[in-house]
Amino acid sequence: MTKEIAIEVRDLQKEYHVGDEVVVALHRINLCILRGEICCIFGTSGSGKSTLLNQLAGMEKPSRGGVIVNGVPISLLDEEQLAAFRQKNIGFIFQSYNLLPSLTATENVALPLMFRGVDRQVREKAANELLSRVGLAGRLSHYPGQMSGGQQQRAGIARAFVSRPSIIFADEPTGNLDTKTTAEIMQMMTAFARRYRQTIILVTHDPEMAKYADRIVTLIDGRIVSDTKGDRIE
Repeated sequence: MTKEIAIEVRDLQKEYHVGDEVVVALHRINLCILRGEICCIFGTSGSGKSTLLNQLAGMEKPSRGGVIVNGVPISLLDEEQLAAFRQKNIGFIFQSYNLLPSLTATENVALPLMFRGVDRQVREKAANELLSRVGLAGRLSHYPGQMSGGQQQRAGIARAFVSRPSIIFADEPTGNLDTKTTAEIMQMMTAFARRYRQTIILVTHDPEMAKYADRIVTLIDGRIVSDTKGDRIE
């Protein structure tokens, strides 16, 4: 099988102006991430990993260089084009769940399909099927405030995967969860990615989390200091 490139980063540099100083958050990053790969961006606080995630997802513009996602140079897109591109190609899983408190589990998970213009009955059926697969069949009409942290994150995973995006960004997705729930969440994420040949970019400071990746890219002070094969947990 030919290896396809999902994300290509070319000579990426990100600088911030703080008063009279220029702070370089990312130094000439070059990186290729393959389709279907689970890639961990690993580093301590201040290493540049969150800045790199923002660049890969098109949330910020680079100072120099560029990012190509699914063959599209996203660094050159305007905000409207970026929003449309993310809606079609990218899913997000956040540490803080980011569920809307006024919506039920079904409604939260169905949101990405609503933005795509999918009929309500169809999108809610898809949302409920995925919620059932992540163990929340009994929580479909529950609001986030009626669910535990682990249940909210399961709903967050269902929301990220419901529209089958080719790339999932997971930013410290289990940072608020206990060890047992963390293992369950990571196994769900990786199983979905394997099944649908999706790429996961996992951003974390936790060495235990990195064990779920095919590949570990380590950042220190905005530079890639190692790029190694991971010992992935199934």
